[in-house]
Formats: sequence, structure tokens, C-alpha cells
Amino acid sequence: MNTSCIIRGMGHCVPETVLTNADFERMVETNDEWIVSRTGIRERHVALNGETCVDLCHEASVKALAHAGIAADELTHVLVATFSADAVIPSAACMLSHRLGISGRMAMDLSAACSGFLYALETARALLLLHPEAKILVASCDIVSSRVDYTNRTTCVLFGDGAGAVVLTADSPELRGGRVLDVLVASDGAMGDLLTIKGGGSGTPYKLGETIRSDFFVEMNGREVYKHAVRAMSGVCQELMTRHGYTCADVDVFIPHQANLRIVEAVGKRLNMPEEKVFTNLQKYGNTSAASVPLALSEAVAENVIKPGSLVLMGTFGGGFTWGSALVRF
Repeated sequence: MNTSCIIRGMGHCVPETVLTNADFERMVETNDEWIVSRTGIRERHVALNGETCVDLCHEASVKALAHAGIAADELTHVLVATFSADAVIPSAACMLSHRLGISGRMAMDLSAACSGFLYALETARALLLLHPEAKILVASCDIVSSRVDYTNRTTCVLFGDGAGAVVLTADSPELRGGRVLDVLVASDGAMGDLLTIKGGGSGTPYKLGETIRSDFFVEMNGREVYKHAVRAMSGVCQELMTRHGYTCADVDVFIPHQANLRIVEAVGKRLNMPEEKVFTNLQKYGNTSAASVPLALSEAVAENVIKPGSLVLMGTFGGGFTWGSALVRF
């Protein structure tokens, strides 16, 4: 059964520190032309001043609550999509709830890498089906810089840090916001080894005094990830549009996962999506993992790219592999 919920408010946050391509020219063997031509990224915000996942989630959540006109103590559920919480225990959701001054609510983290926001959105829809009175905060954040090897030029230039948050309630005719028409998410663990951060997991545990290995940082087969990302993201977006009788002509704004410009352009081409309908901000932020889609969504609304009546298609792909799509009518 599908159930429609409404995005009542949204917000986003990025760290103050910016790493430009010129900065990377001084760190590794690369240059601005190489980075831009292959990724489209010109700069990224990174948490080098002690900012944490919960710090960014909190600021984005406060903005989302204010946008929604809902007080923190009205929330019934707090979900955080992340692979880089402040700690293994307690969860980022529990820490965020405390920071917001609330307790006694359901709070949990979800881990689906770059697809985390849409996985959390689907979870929130299920909760609203069970509890129509619920008011749910979904925050998505990754401090990817904490798991990036800044001596590896093939990966370090790709990623940035950020957070996005939305407040969701059950739909009703008198409410304004983005009506979540449907969400479709999927996964395939058979290809998980193509994009990993294994170090520190129970399969590769820490040992006191042991040197940190390369597998504690992002490792990926870029060529294979590209192929699967384009195929999976375009496929799931097409499947969701077809399910509801839409074509790309009906979509006003397409917000893809902001991984790199080549992937975005390839997905847009497969969907026959006109370039002017595709919203990108990766040139400013790089790949912010779970924050990517909600950060772009919040910014597109703030910049009036998304207007009342707009049909918005979102698509994502992440490690696991995980992928998904959502349709939202504003």
C-alpha cells in the first residue's frame, strides 16, 4: 500500500571550511582542469574545525523545523541517515534528539550510504501509515572527510561534508508543502566490494596500537561504480515514473545524487531529461553522500527552482549497492 506524506519544512547546512581544487593541487598530484573535466567539482565544504555529524544535523534540523513552523517537542520520531555518526554508540539520532531538547521519542540511525535519505524517507512513510498523527524529523548527514584518504588523488577530490533535513507529517488537503507521492528503493549486496569502507567494522576490527590501514578509508572501483550507478539510478527513476504514468515531460525538476557531473549527465541522457530540468550543486559541495539529495532539494526550494505545483523527481545511488527514487509534488 502506498501512503502520501507531506514535507512540511526543510533545511541544510555545510561546514565553513572550503577546499578548492587549487588546494588539492598543493596536496596531491592533480589540477583544476583534471578535476573539473572528470567530476564537475570545483570546491567542497569539509569539517576540519571539529564539526561533527550531529552538529550539522542539528543546524539543518533547526532550519527545517522553523520552515515547517513545528516545535522540536512536537516531534514523535527522529531518523538520521548516515554512515559517519559521531560515535558507534550512542546513535546520531539519540544525540540529535538530546541536542534538540527532546526525549522519550523513537530515535534511530539508518545506513544506506548515499541512498540514506530516500531509505529514511521510505521508513518515515511506513511510520506515518502506522501513526498518522506522527511528526517525523529525517536528517541526513555524512562527514565523508573523516573517511577519506587525502593522499589518494582518485577519491579525495570527490567528497565533501554536509547535512539536509526534512520534517514530515501525514498529508491533508489544507497543508502546504511537498507531497511525497511515492518512493522506490532497492539494493544488491553482491556488488558491495566495489565501494567500501571496511576498516573498523566487526569484520576488520580495531586492535590497540595497530596502524590505520587503507581500508579504513573510502576505496572504490570508479569505472565499475560509474556503470552501475548510471544503470541503477536511471532504471529506478524510469520505473517510478512509469508506475504513476509520468514521463520526463511531466517532471519539472530532477534532483539526482550529486556524485559527479559525468554520472548526472549520463543519467539525464538515459531518461531523456532536458538539461535545464536537472538541478546540480555538486560544483560547490562535491559528493556529500547521504546529505546529497536533501541538501540539493533544500537549496532548490530556497532558490525558487522548485515552485508551487512542481513535480520533482529524485534519484540516488550508493555503496552497498543501494539505489532509489522518489516523486514529490510541491
